[in-house]
Amino acid sequence: MGIIKRCVKRLVPELQPYLTAMLQTGYSAMTIRTSLTSLRAQSLLASERARDPKRLPAYGFKGYSQNDEDGILQEIFRRINATRQTFVEVGAGSGTQNNTLYLLLSGWRGLWIECDARLVSSINNALAAYIESGHLVVRQAFVERDNIDSIIRGGGFDGEIDLLSIDIDGNDYWVWKEIAAVNPRVVTIEYNATFRPPVSVVMDYGKEHRWDRTNYFGASLKALEGLGRQKGYALVGCCLAGVNAFFVREDLVQDRFCSPFTAENHYEPPRYSLFGARPDEDVHPSGVGVYKRVEHDSERE
Repeated sequence: MGIIKRCVKRLVPELQPYLTAMLQTGYSAMTIRTSLTSLRAQSLLASERARDPKRLPAYGFKGYSQNDEDGILQEIFRRINATRQTFVEVGAGSGTQNNTLYLLLSGWRGLWIECDARLVSSINNALAAYIESGHLVVRQAFVERDNIDSIIRGGGFDGEIDLLSIDIDGNDYWVWKEIAAVNPRVVTIEYNATFRPPVSVVMDYGKEHRWDRTNYFGASLKALEGLGRQKGYALVGCCLAGVNAFFVREDLVQDRFCSPFTAENHYEPPRYSLFGARPDEDVHPSGVGVYKRVEHDSERE
């Protein structure tokens, strides 16, 4: 019950007595934890900031995504339309939980890139029908900034696509920076919520980097905002859990999203426990590594 009690403390004060009372009943720990996370999310979305209809977190839901990305992506494409219903996901995992499985099962077509042979085998077994039909192409490869374009083109994708998703727990910034094979209308990419705006830093590029499950990874939201602007994208929101940022190509933004399109406006802090991935903690353990400051006005690194 220690986990439950720590979760209660994260709630707004007026909800704490209600959940404390639940602890004194016969409810199971799982039932209480589910109620806690649901109430916590509702309290966050009830704020005046979150109620702005142009903001995205209120539209979020978890279907097959890690957090609420499925709902946010659905809302983005409701606003700008999906012209081709195509995606590329870099870091697809086992294929049972990622940012594009919901789209695949909804009729989209795309490419998954994953380095882990065991996970690729799982994908091949579970989604054989989609692979055989041509709706899903799977490539096993360890992604580097120097090979990403050749992997994408080797999978049969180039030119305009609807969605690019990048989640490789480290070199995400550097990989996105080098992608030229496809011209996505929307990009979702993991950010390191440890660093709050205006800090603009990115981890030093490591060709063979693998995440050590600490908070040493990736780039701050401010750094990604600047890179996105360089590539012609506007930062339009982040998921409520503080994991993924969403960018829309500038020619499609118009007045459909909440401005200004800055990290200061759209940053969400780390709330990793909100959707069950880490039921007891909202942050990763502390890790130390080399970060570079990025200034996109002069590209000084």
